[in-house]
Amino acid sequence: MWDTVIGLEIHVQLKTKSKIFSPASTDFGADQNTQACAIDLGMPGVLPVLNEEAVKMAIKFGLAIGANISDNSIFARKNYFYPDLPKGYQISQYEIPIVDGGSIDILIDGQTKTINITRAHLEEDAGKSIHDLFPKETAIDLNRAGTPLIEIVSEPEMKSAAEAVQYLKTIHSLVKYLDISDGNMQEGSFRCDANISLMKKGSDVLGTRAEIKNINSFKFVENAIHYEIQRQSEILDQGNDVKQETRLYDPSKNETRSMRSKEEANDYRYFPDPDLLPVSISSELINDIKTNMPELPKVKRDRFKLQYKLNDYDIDILTNNRELSEYFENVISDTELNPKSVANWIITEVLALANKSNIIVEDYPVSFKNLQVLMLNVHNDVISSKQAKDVFERMWNNGENAQDIINNEGMKQMSNTDELNKIVDNIIKNNYKSVEEYQNGKDKLLGFFVGQVMKETQGKGNPKLINQILKEKLNK
Repeated sequence: MWDTVIGLEIHVQLKTKSKIFSPASTDFGADQNTQACAIDLGMPGVLPVLNEEAVKMAIKFGLAIGANISDNSIFARKNYFYPDLPKGYQISQYEIPIVDGGSIDILIDGQTKTINITRAHLEEDAGKSIHDLFPKETAIDLNRAGTPLIEIVSEPEMKSAAEAVQYLKTIHSLVKYLDISDGNMQEGSFRCDANISLMKKGSDVLGTRAEIKNINSFKFVENAIHYEIQRQSEILDQGNDVKQETRLYDPSKNETRSMRSKEEANDYRYFPDPDLLPVSISSELINDIKTNMPELPKVKRDRFKLQYKLNDYDIDILTNNRELSEYFENVISDTELNPKSVANWIITEVLALANKSNIIVEDYPVSFKNLQVLMLNVHNDVISSKQAKDVFERMWNNGENAQDIINNEGMKQMSNTDELNKIVDNIIKNNYKSVEEYQNGKDKLLGFFVGQVMKETQGKGNPKLINQILKEKLNK
């Protein structure tokens, strides 16, 4: 009966050392109210000075999504009262944003869907209200006041929670690839507002939307949208009207609740900030940024499929994170290693321990060079895959070198064909009844013979070679 319409406003903290209009630090985790200067507080007599790096980062994002970069961009004052906004206004952009238009492709059920972007504008963040520090009192931390953001506003073109989450993840991956944000959702570096409405099936008239503010996890976005769709559909099914309002998502109760009525643009009384000149952006600057752009996720995915012949599942995992994709390529560089084998190893073994240890690629205790040595030992049949897993755990947990472990533990596989032939002949001779059963169709007995050979070689026999020799002799 109802079609869902979703648009997202994503707030991305830019990876600058100082704030957008002041020299105050943007480092996370400092003591409350130690990183807000007179400019961030809007004290009399102070003037904002635009951070050039924030502008360059916004341009980089705009180029990545195929947007128009405004030659002259204007900052405006967005007027509203909130305790953690000491100036009584937020410096943002309205009529002429730095990034105009653009689009993002997302993959849903194996199909590509394009989500158009309305704008991406620069603005400063507000402070933070803390409601649980003191009983019956609200504390204010202004460390975030003035932190540089780009707000990425999509068109209302997403039709489900799954599409919204995939769009959010795609943007998240992109800003990390571009190295313009750390994307840390727990620290507030990447969060979004979700605008959700329902309209009658077959209609082109949008319904009344509710905005869910400041959601900072992919799972919470999904849950909040599901809840809001259900809430609004029940209201409409009863013949009532949905209120245009701003709501908050409560993850502990898995519900949204009303925060305030939803403002319109005219409520904010936008006007050009008199303290900031228009930002003039030259074609030379744009071309310079374009020249130094990194390989984008979509381009890398296409290259991985063509160059390494990987499947979509492997590619999605490896390219979702720029650092992980580089780790993979560094392991296989200048070697004859099979890309699929290395991809499997990273996805199953490396990521398993990384997730268990809760660490990012940059902090892996096993360097790509050390993993490369381990993989080459497997590739050259020096050790088996089973042995490699034991070696890798020691490398990860103790920081040991792969080659040292293999040499010191005497782990090199027995690959001497003459020696293995003698051992196989002896085992076949002593297990003639099992040989007859195998030759009469009990193929599973091959595992028994392999086990006997491995036992005789104290686990050092080359499994691939043992299987080959056994099959040749048993199938005569």
